Amino acid sequence: MAESSRFRIAVMPGDGIGIEIMPPCLEILRRVQDRVGGFGLDFEVLPAGAGHYRETGTALPEDSLRRAGEADAILLGAMGLPSVRYPDGREIAPQLDLRETFELFAGLRPVRSLPGVPGPLADPRARELDFVLVRESTEGLFAARGKTVLDGDETARDTMVITRKACERLFQAAFDLARRRRAKGRPGRVTCVDKANVLGSFAFFRKIFDECAARNPEVEAAHGYVDAMALTLIRNPWDLDVLVTENLFGDILSDAGAALMGGMGMAPSADVGDSRAVFQPCHGTAPDIVGTGKANPTAMYLSAAMMLDWLGEQHGLPSCVEAGDLLVGAVEQAFAEGGLRPNELGGSSGLREITEGVLAALDGAAA
Repeated sequence: MAESSRFRIAVMPGDGIGIEIMPPCLEILRRVQDRVGGFGLDFEVLPAGAGHYRETGTALPEDSLRRAGEADAILLGAMGLPSVRYPDGREIAPQLDLRETFELFAGLRPVRSLPGVPGPLADPRARELDFVLVRESTEGLFAARGKTVLDGDETARDTMVITRKACERLFQAAFDLARRRRAKGRPGRVTCVDKANVLGSFAFFRKIFDECAARNPEVEAAHGYVDAMALTLIRNPWDLDVLVTENLFGDILSDAGAALMGGMGMAPSADVGDSRAVFQPCHGTAPDIVGTGKANPTAMYLSAAMMLDWLGEQHGLPSCVEAGDLLVGAVEQAFAEGGLRPNELGGSSGLREITEGVLAALDGAAA
């Protein structure tokens, strides 16, 4: 446990609306810390991102990387700008460098409906969605990033990599998550999402999943092909619990899951390793709305709640878990009772309105 139950948090606001949504997020975290007690958060803001690359030629300074590695958790805003790219045309994405450097192998993408937030599905069961995508974040087809093999101007090849080591730690994390969710009333079922009927690499992926399932017999295990799972996300997503899948498939399905919640502005995420983790909203930097006050900070606040929960679990500190639950509850109350409707959902609630609603809910919880 961090000394005296104090945690060092490396903060990387990044670019675009990331710079706008991070300060109120830190204010909310301080408020939650004060309400619950039993732990402390010390924030260190570190430079990184496309803007920093434009100014210095470096997207992720060595000192920022070192300090992030020494912190108890890393909190990200959003990174990247369409107009700023590496010489080969790739986008600036230090968040991917963090995943690779710290082996953050499990990408957690929760899909959970918020009261009062309309989704695209008419079925009333869609108002109570609660499932998690667990995405392998270090290999799969994305292992080819920066390694594309070109044969002149005729052929391009990217190689997918599936290893036993990465699969075993990923699947065990998924089964552990399902076990914790079952203790909170969820089904506690893990579904392996693959394309094992076509590609041998995915048959290997499924084989290792089945071996892990045999070591976790108390947790229900299931299989699903990725195309069928895409159908399920639209037809009956309320039947899902924990989905575990390869990197590219997870990237695609998690965006579909975000749509079920009302959009990317509502979707939090975490990338977790054995002892380090990064927490960030799923959305991008939205340079077109910078400075307009339209930024939706909901995903940022829910990502911060995931960080509190992870710190509590990692360090055996119930007060941190309680703080995470308190923050989630405040976000839910703000939307359920405050009439909030973000801009991307046709409303006019932006950064100030949503932040004020969450802070008011926290004040009410403390009354």
